[in-house]
Amino acid sequence: MMADADDAALQHTARDGREFSLEEAIARLAGPGGLKGASPLMGRRAAEAAIELAVRRDLSDPGGALATVLIRAVVTSDVLAADPHRPDVALAVVLDRHLTSSELLGDLVRDADQEWGQVMGERPYFERAGEPADPADPYTRTSVRQAVQQLRARVATT
Repeated sequence: MMADADDAALQHTARDGREFSLEEAIARLAGPGGLKGASPLMGRRAAEAAIELAVRRDLSDPGGALATVLIRAVVTSDVLAADPHRPDVALAVVLDRHLTSSELLGDLVRDADQEWGQVMGERPYFERAGEPADPADPYTRTSVRQAVQQLRARVATT
C-alpha cells in the first residue's frame, strides 16, 4: 500500500510542469509496455484501410455510394471494435448480417440512396414497399443485395 502511494507521488512529481499531450494520454491508457513498437491506433487505422481497399476493389458499385455506406457500417461495427486485427472477418460478418436481415438490407439501400443524392446533388430515389423500383434508381433492394452477395463471395475469411 505504501509503495502505491510512493509511486503515485513520484509520477505526480515527474508530470509536474509538463504540458498535456495526446501521445502521453494514449500511452497511459495502454499501460506499461502497451506502446512497444507500435501505436495502438495504427492497428485500427490499418484495419480501416484494409476494409476500404477490399470494398472499393471488389464491390461492383459505379456510383460509389454503396461502397461508402458499407465501409462506414464495417468501420463502426462492434465486430471490428472487438478485433481490429481481423478486418476480413469484420467485413464478412457485417455483410452476412445485411444479407440475412431484411431490415438491415433496407437500411443499407436507404443509406446508399441518401449518400448518392448528397454526392450527386439530386433528390434520392427511395423504394416504397409494394411499389416497383424506379428504373433510374441506382440502389434498389435487388441491386444492393446482388452487389453485397458478390462482394461476400470475394471476401476470404481464413
